Amino acid sequence: MSATGVGAVALAAGLELAFGEPPERTHPVAWFGRAVAWTDREWSRPRLAGGAVGFVAPLFAAGAVGGAVALAGSVHAAFGVLAAGIGLFSTTSLRMLLTTAREVIAESASDPEAARGELRALAGRDPSELSAGEVRSAAVESAAENLADGLVAPLGAFAVLAPASIALATGAAAWVKAVNTLDSMLGYPSKPHGTASARLDDLVMWVPARASAISIALAARRPAALTSARRWAYEPPSPNSGWPMATLAAVLDVRLEKPGVYALNPSADLPDAETARRGVRVVGRAGVLGYLIAGVIAWF
Repeated sequence: MSATGVGAVALAAGLELAFGEPPERTHPVAWFGRAVAWTDREWSRPRLAGGAVGFVAPLFAAGAVGGAVALAGSVHAAFGVLAAGIGLFSTTSLRMLLTTAREVIAESASDPEAARGELRALAGRDPSELSAGEVRSAAVESAAENLADGLVAPLGAFAVLAPASIALATGAAAWVKAVNTLDSMLGYPSKPHGTASARLDDLVMWVPARASAISIALAARRPAALTSARRWAYEPPSPNSGWPMATLAAVLDVRLEKPGVYALNPSADLPDAETARRGVRVVGRAGVLGYLIAGVIAWF
């Protein structure tokens, strides 16, 4: 049993509740993004260069974070738990995601232009022509998708390895976050040097995306929503992001749509403001459930 792992998860959850995220100037993920930004350029052999970046950069992040935890633990076990909790907190995100989604939804009715501007922090799509319902849809979709990317994936990696070593577990969480960060920076069809990062992220996110869908269904007390979600989960181009989004569409009985790309639960209406807020609350409960499950797994 790993009481140290449970302690690290509890500390990460407490820091998330209290602070949301570290300031950008002190955020390790922002440091990582700036460190690898120079790789987003034209290469004479883009796939080879991109493959090297996709392999080496996450390993470097994992080694740095895991090494720091191991060093702290060599001084005193409590310092190791403290370092692991801070490291895990730095790789996860929930409160800021939920807060931003709520702000977009609130503004969608009173100030649609402001809502479109705020949406840029959540969704990688051009919001300029989106209706209020489509803005709310994008906010709800992003909340569901980022539950998997920003919370369940690093938490899961940590929990699985915590019984063996909290240093190894924190390094694994950092590795997952680095893979996801590279995909968000480089993983576009227009960037051949990002192909390796995109494919690795697809592989890494296979389990977390489906675990997030299950968490959403359980948080909403609608396990049958997973059956409906199966019909729409592969509509988005990503092999993974459709699962949590489609499950939330089924839970809310609304259409979640990226115009011209996909429509989940297409026969339903786009979410109104109250339904969209309910969707964000479901994602929040699913996030809490994720912390609890991670603690249980880390314990055993």
